[in-house]
Amino acid sequence: MSLGTTPFNRLPGGTCLDRGWIESHIPHRGRMCLLDEVLSWDTARIRCRATSHRLADNPLRAHGRLGAACGVEYAAQAMAVHGAIMAHMAGAQPRAGLLTSVRNLVLLVSRLDDLESDLIALAARLAGDESSTLYEFTVSSGGHDLLTGRASIVFGVTQA
Repeated sequence: MSLGTTPFNRLPGGTCLDRGWIESHIPHRGRMCLLDEVLSWDTARIRCRATSHRLADNPLRAHGRLGAACGVEYAAQAMAVHGAIMAHMAGAQPRAGLLTSVRNLVLLVSRLDDLESDLIALAARLAGDESSTLYEFTVSSGGHDLLTGRASIVFGVTQA
């Protein structure tokens, strides 16, 4: 995808993909919106930055810590943002999706809250159609991978 002179962290026309934009385009609001900004994106992938792993009131914390498996939610939110950007580019409304499976999950650390560097969530779309999408993801910090895996998103599913 050629964006011309538009930076990769903005939409054509200059709209900045910051926390405000993210929060208004994915279902997560307030403290549950974990991402701070989009660093780069194209039609196949997205990189987002987050600092919320260091917050004492992070809604995913349990027993005084933020376990590494919570990184899947950071990646899932990056996938949702990617879908919202793609819908925006197509002139459509983003579709609600449901994370239905996580496969090949590898946790390379035990926790995220003790990391001083920002988290970087990378999601790459591998395949998809109108009913589902498959992403590969990595969450890293300070140049080191923290967790990797694949996630399936299904569209048009209503939660009971």
